[in-house]
Amino acid sequence: MTEAKTRRAPEARADEPARLILLDAADNVLIAVRAVAPGDLLVIDGAALAAPENVPAGHKLARTDLRAGEKVLKYGAPIGAATRAVARGAHVHTHNLRSDYIATHSREEDAT
Repeated sequence: MTEAKTRRAPEARADEPARLILLDAADNVLIAVRAVAPGDLLVIDGAALAAPENVPAGHKLARTDLRAGEKVLKYGAPIGAATRAVARGAHVHTHNLRSDYIATHSREEDAT
């Protein structure tokens, strides 16, 4: 285990801007206020963990482990479902989320 995964969650400093925001208490995703890089220390619900991958600013990351088919909640409302298992702290986006509102597609599909 890495040090970030085993050490106690640090107290937030008043002069340090938040890295993640929770929009609604029911949400199972958080929003990255600034970019997250692999290995960055994240504190999710009081527990510290190392970020498993890049998450661009403004994108979602899993607040909890998500199961394939599980509804993803943002603003307290379902926005889609996980298309595969997503680990806590991992990026949640079109590569692993099927939207309930818009067609999910990739650039490869657009090229055909």
